Amino acid sequence: MSASTNQLRGRVKRTLLPISSVAALAFATTLLWNHHGVHAAGGYSAPMEGNSVSALTSLDTAMEAVASHVTPAVVNVAVTSRSTEHQAMDDQEQQIPPEFRRFFGNQMPQGQQAPQLEHGIGSGVIISPDGYIVTNNHVVDGATEIRVTLHDRRILNAKLIGRDKLTDLAVIKVNANDLPSLGWGDSSELKPGQTVLAFGSPFGYLQFSVTRGIISALDRPNPFRDDARKPGGFIQTDAAINPGNSGGPLVDAHGQVIGINTFIISGSDSFAGAGFAIPAQLAHTTVDQIIKSGSAHHGYLGIGIEDVTPENSKFFNLQDADGAIVTQVTPDAPGGRAGLKTGDVIRKLDGKPVSNSSALQLAVSEHAPGTSMSIDILRDGKPQSLSVKLGEYHANTEVAEDSSSSAQQKGKLGLAVNDLTPDVRQQLSVPSSVQGVAVENVRPESPADEAGLQPGDVILQVNRQPVQSAENFVSQVHAAPAGNDLLLLIWSKGNSTYRVIHPEQSNQTGM
Repeated sequence: MSASTNQLRGRVKRTLLPISSVAALAFATTLLWNHHGVHAAGGYSAPMEGNSVSALTSLDTAMEAVASHVTPAVVNVAVTSRSTEHQAMDDQEQQIPPEFRRFFGNQMPQGQQAPQLEHGIGSGVIISPDGYIVTNNHVVDGATEIRVTLHDRRILNAKLIGRDKLTDLAVIKVNANDLPSLGWGDSSELKPGQTVLAFGSPFGYLQFSVTRGIISALDRPNPFRDDARKPGGFIQTDAAINPGNSGGPLVDAHGQVIGINTFIISGSDSFAGAGFAIPAQLAHTTVDQIIKSGSAHHGYLGIGIEDVTPENSKFFNLQDADGAIVTQVTPDAPGGRAGLKTGDVIRKLDGKPVSNSSALQLAVSEHAPGTSMSIDILRDGKPQSLSVKLGEYHANTEVAEDSSSSAQQKGKLGLAVNDLTPDVRQQLSVPSSVQGVAVENVRPESPADEAGLQPGDVILQVNRQPVQSAENFVSQVHAAPAGNDLLLLIWSKGNSTYRVIHPEQSNQTGM
């Protein structure tokens, strides 16, 4: 089990003022005001009336109705696991950016012996009257015992039906019937600004809590470093989500599940205004597969993608910033067999517009392997249509290590490069299919540094033209018109991305 919701109780500082202290403070305040001659005029004021009050009370009534409908289907999930899982979580957490780690619980201090058993608490939602419950994979990962607390305070043992690490979803089941349950909503119809409610057990012991907010944004990308192919498409909300809310439902005004709460971004241990949920569009199909077969299978194209932006669109002859740019094509993968090439811009999938790379990831992942789909692309500004048969996702474990730097060069890009000799390939673990030049050194605060280039990266293209050697790279950079941005295709840690770089204006001949 990951330590996603462990050690939560100790992390909450209780600062509640006793009721007696509040009363004493109020009494003292009254004496102080009377001492200065401030008196109430005319006793109690009459309750406010009017259209504005009616609108607010109507909103309250509506939210109360949603909460009373949803809360009975929300559960508290308590998990026991063996401490041997602890190191696995340490390794996993290294792949999570620091600002995301807050939702995954504290780790044991270095040098401290882990206990034999670990305990974690999360949330879940009942999706069928016969006891199927959806939660997060990181809540039940490694569990030896799962206990569920229902809204009526019954505590039942649950068994794990299956889990999916890729989407961070899991299904558990209790032996019960006629349970209150919720249906799935349509997350593809959501709009920013729409009212949503988040349910769960913040900090583990504040069970059956509800918070209200709006959808802040949609199609947020995958933030995790361990696998760039994990689908994004997350729903961002300002409804308060805290540690312990993992696995709880995010619902719309109809009381339907439109997302499963999964992580927050925070500079502290708690909610900071940005919570994220797995969209129902992906969760529904994944959960159905787990219930049917005990596991989930996701469609796979075998390509690297990134967003079209106003900055890079001009390099692809685009008039807008919609679509997903193909940055990498895995040899003999479905995308490559369909004819996709690096630099293609995917605009539609099965006739549906693709707004960005996260939307494409989400759409592909929710389809089963073997599904045939049409892909509409723009290649050098010209439309084409391709047909692809999705493969099955398999994790890519290929990793490149940073190389040691050589003599620093200064120039309009602020980097030094070297040919991909056999020794360099071996040092950086660059596969033979990758052709380009290796970045040896990046000058701090240079254009290359600002574009995110690092030693060990491999430059594959300049302005969409292949790079054959270090000498060829230098020639391509200096052949570009002065003052113009450059588009570099960079291979780094097994994935390729386009970077727009703004060269310095300099008479120096270095890079």
